[in-house]
Amino acid sequence: MRYIGFMKNIQRIKRQSLRDEVYQHLKEAILSLELAPEERLNDKDLAEQFGISRTPVREALKRLEDEGLVEAMPGSATRVARLHKEEAKHAFTVVAALHALAARLAVPVFHNNDVQKLEEYNQSLKKAMEEKNVSAAIAADERFHEVFLETAGNPELRKALESSTVKIRRLEMAQFGSLKGIQSVQQHEQIICACIEKDREKTAQLTEKNWLSLGELLIQE
Repeated sequence: MRYIGFMKNIQRIKRQSLRDEVYQHLKEAILSLELAPEERLNDKDLAEQFGISRTPVREALKRLEDEGLVEAMPGSATRVARLHKEEAKHAFTVVAALHALAARLAVPVFHNNDVQKLEEYNQSLKKAMEEKNVSAAIAADERFHEVFLETAGNPELRKALESSTVKIRRLEMAQFGSLKGIQSVQQHEQIICACIEKDREKTAQLTEKNWLSLGELLIQE
């Protein structure tokens, strides 16, 4: 049997791409709280807004439901998932341990420019916090820890982190700006010092503490 005709048909690939694009847009809107917790999601309205059919929208919503960001309610209603503090509490434990592992793997192969990046991103974090710019502060914090993930060079770490990180990101966006006593900048400075000393165990311990302390503050708030 010849499959040349099938190979020339790229419609299926195009639809897959649409689904992924819709998924990314909706996920970003949910994590940034542009789409608020418990906000209703209508696939027909979303399809019209995106200018596409309802099929890729439904597929994207199903993927978001599998990740815990969307809830299918009785009567076929769909909404953005509520914020679950207990779920986020458990997720912070996992995220902290995985970022500590990334630090442990990265420090032995750190270069001077990696340390410079950490210092730069921590200064950006400090500035954003002084200006009470929540989204900029979270972005700077992500870039800081991204240095370790990038240098560690283990793609499985990213995969493992992805599912847990989405469970805490909305909580950060919702409450980061109201936190009192947050010590991220100072804790990052300690992490940088440990990196300069090439002490990977100390760096890992400080990194885990950094994530756990933020989690405790967010949960208490």
